[in-house]
Amino acid sequence: MVASLLDTVIDTPAPRRLAEFYRRLLDLRYRPGDEPSGGPDADWLVLVHPDGRRALAFQQVAELRRCTWPDPDVPQQLHLDCTVADSAQLRATVAEAVAMGATVLHDRSDHPDEPLFVLADPDGHPFCAFVSHVS
Repeated sequence: MVASLLDTVIDTPAPRRLAEFYRRLLDLRYRPGDEPSGGPDADWLVLVHPDGRRALAFQQVAELRRCTWPDPDVPQQLHLDCTVADSAQLRATVAEAVAMGATVLHDRSDHPDEPLFVLADPDGHPFCAFVSHVS
């Protein structure tokens, strides 16, 4: 049997806030029915690609310990890799992510082969943004 990956679920105390962060960062859309409605906030939200394929889901948890990477006290457990086309787009993406509440954890943007930043989203989940020519 071969399983198929449906989406990656991210724990968060604030699903809408974190979904909005990744929706904007990755140019995703809400699954029909998960769009903001002005009513009570949902405890489970799904973001999809423009073609409708599922991408990320957000599950509400009562408490979340921030990852302490690179200190191993609270490990990453997983992280997302986000790629961009060139160094200018990398810097623009990082600046936008920081403006939306991300924190830069590591700057390796001067690397000649693979410029990279490690950031933490508003809940502290690490993610990488880097220039990659590999698809």
